[in-house]
Amino acid sequence: MLSKKLIKKVLDAALTTSADFSEVFIEEKLSTNVSLISRKVEKSSNSKTFGVGVRIAKGYRSVYGYTNSALEGDLIKLATDLAQSFPGESQNIEFELEEMKVGNTHKIKILPSDVSIDEKVNLLKRADNAAREYDKEISQVSVTYLDYVQKVWIANSEGTYVNDIRVRPRLAIAAIAANDKIKQTGFNGPGGHIGFEFFTEQINVEDEAREAARVAIAMLHADECPSGKMPVVIDNGFGGVIFHEAMGHSLEATLVAKGGSVFSGKKGTVVASTLVTAIDDGTLANSWGSATYDDEGNLQKRRVLIKDGVLNSYMIDKLNAIRMNDECTNSGRRESYRYAPTSRMTNTYIDNGESTFEEIIADTKYGLYAKKMGGGSVNPASGDFNFSVSEGYMIRDGKIAEAVRGATLVGTGSEALLKVDMVGNNLLSAQGMCGSASGSIPTDVGQPTIRVSEITVGGRKGSN
Repeated sequence: MLSKKLIKKVLDAALTTSADFSEVFIEEKLSTNVSLISRKVEKSSNSKTFGVGVRIAKGYRSVYGYTNSALEGDLIKLATDLAQSFPGESQNIEFELEEMKVGNTHKIKILPSDVSIDEKVNLLKRADNAAREYDKEISQVSVTYLDYVQKVWIANSEGTYVNDIRVRPRLAIAAIAANDKIKQTGFNGPGGHIGFEFFTEQINVEDEAREAARVAIAMLHADECPSGKMPVVIDNGFGGVIFHEAMGHSLEATLVAKGGSVFSGKKGTVVASTLVTAIDDGTLANSWGSATYDDEGNLQKRRVLIKDGVLNSYMIDKLNAIRMNDECTNSGRRESYRYAPTSRMTNTYIDNGESTFEEIIADTKYGLYAKKMGGGSVNPASGDFNFSVSEGYMIRDGKIAEAVRGATLVGTGSEALLKVDMVGNNLLSAQGMCGSASGSIPTDVGQPTIRVSEITVGGRKGSN
């Protein structure tokens, strides 16, 4: 950790030319990664990283650099070198750093770094055994345990001086079911901003593994999905990945500020069904995408992005707020000291509606029930998406019918949300990693069960 005095020197050195803002981001991180494949530990690593990032800005234009050195000379040189990007006389900005504020919103009982590697490997073995025992057609299981304890210090020339600790463990379970003809994979990846107690107080490792195996078996014996335009019921939890990808990224100021988003200049206009309220909330206790402070040193907050179908807010970081002449929403995030922050999602979800899951299914005469979503591709500028359905079923006469595999959902995020005609009351979130300009960061996606009146479904079977 750098002293407060040294941090102030670096911030001052960054302002020796005509820049009007400087920032220091310090990171210490302990990480563990253990993988079990075919009942054998294939990889086990512990790592420790340290780095310092320096950002300098004039208006909304900025430069960024970083170093692994904690030496005063190296840090001052980095700051003064970056300052040359803004030639001209210093603006003689006077400031003092506040007393350091320490983030303590998310309670941690057991630091993963205090837990032995043997205990972590035991989690993998328990998950492996449970998945294999689920069904004799489970042919292979891979389980990965990851955790990190990340300590960050953020200071800037506006006097901000904060310290935050992010603690995130996660278990990633993949079960493969196979017969003579095909293979199918089920995946489950629970995690949180929480201590190692997550695995005893929040989840049951065996249940999580059996869920991955259940999906694999269900899809192994599924029919090919028919194609065509039809109503689609998208289940809760990871179903929210469609909103995250197809609309969430388009609401980040990274695109909006430059006019590169389909939603640029659309605040206050209808962009979704009146049944849809969408939220990005970085304050949710112990959630995967939460933190006490964002990566610009601002307190995290709850942001209502869409309210009853109307675009209410973007996600905006400090510099893009200047570019947009709008209010910063404390949405600056970054993977590590190697990246400058920009506007990013945290825990993003469609809020609860009033329908029950049973009512939504019973009200659907024919369509696809997308119980679990997989990966996909999105054009953030237009919102066009193509997502795979990792577990699907046909709906016939208001009842869930045969399992189907190979389904894809094709459409545009804004059009799909305008066609949402039922929203459930069973909100659930799931964990993922999100990649963008400031690196790969943990984010929650979520929603209750929703029904879209019509989506193009791609499948290998003709329409029926």
